[in-house]
Amino acid sequence: MQLKFLGTSAGAPTRARNVSALALLCSQGKGWFLIDCGEGTQHQILRTSLSLNQLQCICITHMHGDHCYGLPGLLSSAAMNGRKEPLTIIAPKEIAQWLEATALCSEFYLGYELHFIEVSAKLHQRIGDVTIEAAQLSHRVPSHAYSFTEQDPNPKLNIEKLISDGIAQGPLWGQISKGQSVHVNGQPINAQEYLIDNHAPEKIVVGGDNDTPSLLKEICLGCQVLVHEATYTEDVAMKVGADVGHSYARLVAQFAQSAQVPNLVLTHFSPRYQDSPKASHCIEDIRREALKVYSANLFLARDLAAYRLDKHGRLSLEEHH
Repeated sequence: MQLKFLGTSAGAPTRARNVSALALLCSQGKGWFLIDCGEGTQHQILRTSLSLNQLQCICITHMHGDHCYGLPGLLSSAAMNGRKEPLTIIAPKEIAQWLEATALCSEFYLGYELHFIEVSAKLHQRIGDVTIEAAQLSHRVPSHAYSFTEQDPNPKLNIEKLISDGIAQGPLWGQISKGQSVHVNGQPINAQEYLIDNHAPEKIVVGGDNDTPSLLKEICLGCQVLVHEATYTEDVAMKVGADVGHSYARLVAQFAQSAQVPNLVLTHFSPRYQDSPKASHCIEDIRREALKVYSANLFLARDLAAYRLDKHGRLSLEEHH
């Protein structure tokens, strides 16, 4: 799977960073998922090769504007670009109410169906080859993390089991290798019972705004990548106050270390953090704080940077515009 960051700023955009949005691309095919959709997301998409016609699902973590104000415009642009396929939206129920009110007041017509699913900790939704689950977080409004698990797209046949079960080599093996269930002697055969993954399922967890990273413990089991906000460094977080509802670099990194997450991507940085090392608050301050407690593969997300997860579970920077 691949991650492409469309916005990495918290609250408001800066000259270098737009507000929250993240594209997740599947290993096979051209389908992709959008996690959050802050204002200006569709403009960021125009700077990539992503197509709104190939967007499979939008997941909104919570109702704050820097995570959802771009949604009505993006949906309208998809319609104007000729989208006809239904689109799934997984989000708090208020998103559906807001879109209904927006449609009523602005008279927009999409021309394609929206399938709305209310997010909850019980979420278990299969879309294509990807299974989506959710976990509740701690923020000023209800907020969730999403996990995206993609099974091995090229499993191999369990030949020993096929032979022992009396399934003769031939066309049936080809159908089973494609995941198609078949009938043998009039009995249905589940193809998944005869397929072996070449490697562990790819699993990426993307958190919404959250001041308690430990809430991600269960959903992070078996994940290779955690994407989580690190809005502040610890010193700034203490000055801002404990009730702000956000995490700081050390807090997230300590959790990732304890949970043995092999790849950590920090994002959603306060606009006060600048790229210049001469700035009073430098973005590298966040990296240095995290590295004091996290010893695995760490990244600080940048707008339009893309990261690919390989079959060995290692994340690497693929490109940066």
